[in-house]
Amino acid sequence: MITIIDYGVGNLRSVQKAFEKAGAGRVSISHDREEIRAADQVVLPGVGAIRAAMDRLHAQDLIDPIKEVIASGKPFFGICVGFQLLFEKSFEFGEVEGLGLIPGSVRKFPDTVKVPQIGWNSLNLRPSPLWQGLDPNVMHDVYFCHSFYAKPDDPSVIAATTEYGIEYCCAVQKGNIYGVQFHPEKSQTIGLKILENFIQMSRKTGERESAL
Repeated sequence: MITIIDYGVGNLRSVQKAFEKAGAGRVSISHDREEIRAADQVVLPGVGAIRAAMDRLHAQDLIDPIKEVIASGKPFFGICVGFQLLFEKSFEFGEVEGLGLIPGSVRKFPDTVKVPQIGWNSLNLRPSPLWQGLDPNVMHDVYFCHSFYAKPDDPSVIAATTEYGIEYCCAVQKGNIYGVQFHPEKSQTIGLKILENFIQMSRKTGERESAL
């Protein structure tokens, strides 16, 4: 079962439908802490500002369940603002603390580019299970809509970059934590393939546990 965290931020139904189309079994949308803890995989979507998103997570007492899911080793996937929330802090409208799961910060694009960045852009892939079946020698375009970008402290967690005025990190992987700045649910065939790859991570984890 995949649970998409409902904290009042994000286009939850479109994310749910995309996961279902990508081959997931049961996909729930929930803010129930026990349901989140019991899920096989958890997705943190989001749009808008990080401060508002963090305020809602705190208000619904969802921080601890998120960290418990990650500590358990279950696959966790942040999308757009959910990706930015993975980091320690953001400088969006003043400094705000994130979930602190990945060392680094979220920063505004330089003044030389128009924000928000809206539209299709190509991925520069690095090795990650998220890209299983995607040819790294082919440019894969996905859909972006954001004004801030993430800068990890440790370059080894970067799973993909893209370019918009600067080259920046647009996907991460750290252990069982995955995150993408773009919207896979809006990225057509490529996006569905990425979601399918995330779904497969839980099945492979289950197979390994059964073999023990």
